Amino acid sequence: MNKRTLRKQHKWIGIGITFFILMFCVSGILLNHRSLIKNVDISRKFLPNNYKYENWNGGLLRGTLALDNKVLLYGNGGIWETDSAASFFADFNKGLPKGADNQQIRNVIKTDNGKIMAVSPFALYRYGEHEAWHEVELPLADDEKLTDIASHGDTLVVLSRSYAYISLHPYINFKRIQLNTPKDYKERVSLFRTVWLLHSGELFGVTGRLAVDIIAVILVLLCITGVVFAIRPKQKTLLRLSLKLHDKIGRYTIAFTLLIVLTGWCLRPPVMIALAINKIPAIPGTILQSDNPWNDKLRMIRYDEAMHDWLVSTSEGFYSLNLNKGTMDQIASTPPVSVMGLNVLQKDIKGRWYCGSFSGLFVWDRQRGTATDYFTHKPAPKKPGAPFGKKAIAGMSQDFVYDSSNGKCNRVTVIADYYNGSKYIAQPHSMSILPMSLWNVALEIHSGRFFIGSIATYVFIFVMGILAAWCLWSGYSIRIAKRKSKRISQ
Repeated sequence: MNKRTLRKQHKWIGIGITFFILMFCVSGILLNHRSLIKNVDISRKFLPNNYKYENWNGGLLRGTLALDNKVLLYGNGGIWETDSAASFFADFNKGLPKGADNQQIRNVIKTDNGKIMAVSPFALYRYGEHEAWHEVELPLADDEKLTDIASHGDTLVVLSRSYAYISLHPYINFKRIQLNTPKDYKERVSLFRTVWLLHSGELFGVTGRLAVDIIAVILVLLCITGVVFAIRPKQKTLLRLSLKLHDKIGRYTIAFTLLIVLTGWCLRPPVMIALAINKIPAIPGTILQSDNPWNDKLRMIRYDEAMHDWLVSTSEGFYSLNLNKGTMDQIASTPPVSVMGLNVLQKDIKGRWYCGSFSGLFVWDRQRGTATDYFTHKPAPKKPGAPFGKKAIAGMSQDFVYDSSNGKCNRVTVIADYYNGSKYIAQPHSMSILPMSLWNVALEIHSGRFFIGSIATYVFIFVMGILAAWCLWSGYSIRIAKRKSKRISQ
């Protein structure tokens, strides 16, 4: 390719993607510092229409808990009180911290002794005095996220992404337990997660995140100086300064900027699929190297009355947990689960498990070792679940009923798709503009969904990554070729 063509491509591709690169950089910095913006929300009325909740989509309905005379519905919009006919909805968030990020509820349960407990990624709550939620202190490590809660008898188990927290009634003091190493364990981690953490810098802790923030600032400078040079301002000093900065910053940081662009490109299909199904040894000296075999791998937990054990969903598959010994035994013949993790794990009236994720919804009979697709009734695939299936299951409820023509009350299974929701129960219009956390808005911008919707998952980042990488490389090639020409002429 001749130098003139290369210059044109560098210029016009660069101008064309500048806005999006700036958005990626700003949103990336916000994503890297969630704790600093956790209480900042943006009303959905200021966001594109596809971000308004409709028919319980977007994870607004994750699950329900049936009590004596009411039903608690929970999900990404907090907790709401209703009845079995969904005839009304009342706010049930009193006592929870303000902020949409804090009110992303993962599970609500009632213990055998009548305590109502709820868990979000950031805290455990007990419902009680003054008819409000009260935070329960846990011995959490820094930045440790909670994933689920379950109880059996007097035992309450709170699951984080790496540990189990155990308490007995009245659930005041919790003991952190590291689950035992399973049989045939090999210290291998997901290649997808490795690339993810490398892209954010978190692979190397706080230092790595700050380093990636600096690279984002560098990309912003490259965008600004490139645009200034392209529009050719009359002020020659500004023009020369922009070219000089663009040249030197671009050449000296090319390895780092390309690394960030390429790792981000890999985190969406089609490359994402290959990364998700492969594992590598943990890189020494990174946060992935841990003495805990379950570091960042635990997802959901339930007590299985039929099998008399604790059923644990992990990023490595399903396991049977003996809580007294802390042992974890892998379970064979399980349903496929998306790499994004389970969203639904409930029993049906026959004692089978509903397992729902972005890979679909499957009915799993543990005792028989069979799993079938809920919608097609065909045997479930034996391979691990794809990141995104035909149905992206975000939530489910079996606690609503409706009156049939013969006057009998029939129970209805409400299945909420992440994108399309569910029309079985009417969603109050007021919920459509519930606030969205700034962190989640930044995530939507960073993924490209903010600009072109869900299709961005498959197209936007793939195209933008190629264009950004070519723009960086072509600029570097132009300057290197120019420097070589100067040396030869001398």
